[in-house]
Amino acid sequence: MKNYMSRTTSKVLAGFLIGVTAVGGVATAAGVFSTTVVSACVDKRTQVIYAAVDNKCPTTRTAVTLGSAGSVAGSISSIVKKVFPTVVTINVTTANGGATGSGSIFKTSATTSYVVTNNHVIESAAVNTGTIKVELDNGDSYAATIVGRDPNYDLAVLKISIGNLPVIAIGDSASINIGDQVIAFGSPLGLDHTVTSGIVSSLNRPVVTGDGATSSGSYVDAIQTDAAINPGNSGGPLTDSLGRMVGINAATATLGSTSGQSGSIGLGFAIPMNQALRVMNEIIDTGKATRPVLGVFFDQSFAAGKGAKISSLTPGDAAEKAGIPVGAIVTSIDGVRITDYVSAIVRIRSYAPGAKVTVVVTLPSGGSKSYTVTLGSALSS
Repeated sequence: MKNYMSRTTSKVLAGFLIGVTAVGGVATAAGVFSTTVVSACVDKRTQVIYAAVDNKCPTTRTAVTLGSAGSVAGSISSIVKKVFPTVVTINVTTANGGATGSGSIFKTSATTSYVVTNNHVIESAAVNTGTIKVELDNGDSYAATIVGRDPNYDLAVLKISIGNLPVIAIGDSASINIGDQVIAFGSPLGLDHTVTSGIVSSLNRPVVTGDGATSSGSYVDAIQTDAAINPGNSGGPLTDSLGRMVGINAATATLGSTSGQSGSIGLGFAIPMNQALRVMNEIIDTGKATRPVLGVFFDQSFAAGKGAKISSLTPGDAAEKAGIPVGAIVTSIDGVRITDYVSAIVRIRSYAPGAKVTVVVTLPSGGSKSYTVTLGSALSS
């Protein structure tokens, strides 16, 4: 499986400090915390993790708990035993070769089961009329059909003709915090029954997936984790410490290699479950999914400052209805700072069509203004 990752490393790379020796509240020594539950502080601007002093954080940092998050988690081995029967290996064969990815069984009936994976895992079969087989935990393999796929969110739903299969528990990605423990499942490099563990390193990380050849860019409001994610993990579940799927493994950052099969360097990214679930259910119900629309085109060459500059508006769409002018620079959406057009697209894509969002812009004439915008809807393609 190819390693799908944007070359725009400035959008996804950040340093994280975590340690046990605190000087003035800053963790200065790399390593591990000595207890299973530790109070820490995350800088609101840089998202670097610092040790909390007397369990308190300054106003510029957000308090988080590293380790258990309000509930007692099981051991990794018990979680693996629970989750593995719901994880599948996806084998794709086309005239040009083959590929391997991962997926999760998330719905089943007496005769049929549905599997969620990444669009880029099965896209070559869809484009080149290839075949897709889903291999279950027990080794049985079944031909799969594509129910629908959404390149915008890098998601696809497959159907296999066998029922009453175990399904993965669905978690709430909005409830996870930086520092929470997570587990990644899948078949990296074709090695099935593989599990890695780590923590949530960051949230709302703007990531663009897609190789630019057969795939248009998928803009992901990603969960970042240091759990090792490698080619072939794509489409597999990222679970919380109770085995509930909170994300779908989508991409990994690497330093590159001559073989094109670089390994993990501790920067993996997953599609948040709350965002994915809407798309998955829409695909099952209608065969297609929708995406939210702001109704603007951004100036991708804008480099005069922070923000996303609007170069034109789509007549009759959300931004024009709200009164946002051409030339305005979007600086925040619902309180989340916008640094460039990628982060603006990613943030909009994180909502459902019809959602009301607050968009703050710098006007062409100067000064800042806030607009309430009701996002439109369009079929994903």
